[in-house]
Amino acid sequence: MIRSIRTALATAALFALAGQALAQGALSGTLKTIQARKSVLVGYVKDAFPMSFAGEGGKAQGYSIDLCERIAQEAGNAAGLPQVEVVYVPVALDERFDAVARGKVDIECATSTITLARMQKVDFTYITFLDGGSLLVKRGSAIHSIAGLVDETVGVIPGTTTEPALREALARSYIQAKVVPVKDHAEGMAALQAGRITTYASDRVILIGLLMKAANREAFTIAPEQFSVEPYGFALRRNDSDFRLVANRVLARMYRSGEVLKVFDKWFGSVGQPTPALLGMYLLQATPE
Repeated sequence: MIRSIRTALATAALFALAGQALAQGALSGTLKTIQARKSVLVGYVKDAFPMSFAGEGGKAQGYSIDLCERIAQEAGNAAGLPQVEVVYVPVALDERFDAVARGKVDIECATSTITLARMQKVDFTYITFLDGGSLLVKRGSAIHSIAGLVDETVGVIPGTTTEPALREALARSYIQAKVVPVKDHAEGMAALQAGRITTYASDRVILIGLLMKAANREAFTIAPEQFSVEPYGFALRRNDSDFRLVANRVLARMYRSGEVLKVFDKWFGSVGQPTPALLGMYLLQATPE
């Protein structure tokens, strides 16, 4: 009897191992690459505080990074790895989607707005955040909206979704303003402080981050108007449904359980609560298993 039980257990173990090997052998795309490499390469932007930034010691941190950390660990599990290394790779704003498409990173986790044009090069996960373009100005400024930008100078990073949204908003309101290109958020903030521009345009969450880090934050304020809608998502290689499903499963689980609210509170609790639109997004994408 004991011998037959041992035989049955041994047979079951062999079937389990065979099944595991079959499942791992069937891996393709990014998951297969992760299995062979034993690591997940996460692209991030170093100056998009508090979403994605290089913190103390150059360590990647932020709201997006916390979500991607969970996705990376789940990708390791899906690749059959008992442990997986998560490697954070800095990417420039104008190179982030090329980095994904060419395999320099497996997933890009920062402040990328999902657009149809970008889907020609990469795919995206579920929406991870909802934001909109706004204006950072010196406190006491008469600029409260796009309408206040007549003959003003506006800094913006070329190649971001903010740039065309800003130009469209100006054209829609028949406003003549000088749009000044800046290299990054730090340069935009420095130009505003020095008076080389009268306002800096970017996603509202980025502007909040700039204020949170500014030594003289009381000298600046954010205009109340949002001139665009920016649904963020994490960029993945195109046509890699298995890896995208792993990422979406993690996000849906966090939305269903409310764990994402803890992540939000960690990074934004000092400045406010999730907007009704953001809460609605979490609810709508809390896809059941």
